[in-house]
Formats: sequence, C-alpha cells, structure tokens
Amino acid sequence: MSFMYKDQVRADWVDYNGHMNDAEYARVFSLAVDAFMDHIGLDAAGREQHHYTIFTLETHLCYLLEANENEALQVTAQLLDVDEKRMHIFFTLVNGDNELVATSEQMLMGMDTTANRPAPFPAPVQSIIDEIWSNDQKEEAPKQAGRTIGIRRK
Repeated sequence: MSFMYKDQVRADWVDYNGHMNDAEYARVFSLAVDAFMDHIGLDAAGREQHHYTIFTLETHLCYLLEANENEALQVTAQLLDVDEKRMHIFFTLVNGDNELVATSEQMLMGMDTTANRPAPFPAPVQSIIDEIWSNDQKEEAPKQAGRTIGIRRK
C-alpha cells in the first residue's frame, strides 16, 4: 500500500530568491503528513470517529535542490520504525524530473483527542500502518535518515 502526495510550487510560495521559500518546503511536508493521515484512515471522518489524531514531535528537513514556480512536486513516505503510538517516517520530495528536491524525517505521535494524551493507534489504523510497515521494513533506509546537524572539523 504505497503513499504519494502531489502538488506544485504555487506562486505565493516563491520568495525574493526566485524559488520556493524554505518555509514552504516545510508546508509541503506538512500537507503530505495530512495526506498520509488520510491514507491510514485518519481523515476528518476517521479523526472524529476514533477521537484520534497525529501530532508531529520532531522533524529534520534537508534542502537539496531549488524548486521553481509551477514545478510539479511529489512526496512519498517510508516508515523507518513504528510502535503502538509512534511512527518514525521519512518523506522524500521529488520534482517532475524525479530529482530529489528535499527530505523530511519526522517522529509522529498518535493522540487521543478526548484525553489530549498519547494513545495507541485505533485498531483499523494500526492495521493499515502494519501493512505499510511490513513492506517498508524490507527497504533500505534512505542515506539521509538519521543525519545530525554540525560543522565538520578536519
């Protein structure tokens, strides 16, 4: 069960440098998280039915190429790890030429919206996550996964 989110660089995302502003890369990945939630059964109806949502706990974004106005964008996801209420997920953003534009590694937490506390994924959602995880754990982790920020010293 593969996931894909498609968009394009909108005019109001372009900054004074003539390409997509850095904050808009984060927006694209945020929109991809929303689409991923829909994909696993946590669309508006699922969130209401299960009294459940997803929060982003941490994100690491890498900018690799500029994206220009009207350029096609496509985001895919790979689960790197999961437990009963968290997903360690890696999003990849490519352009219309299938060039790697950016990556976003994130830790997502499932939340019971009634208690406003972390909680295990609802069973139907967990079932979909398990299916995705079953496929994704066979894949090699992307080379950008687990990167840290720092100045390399010689």
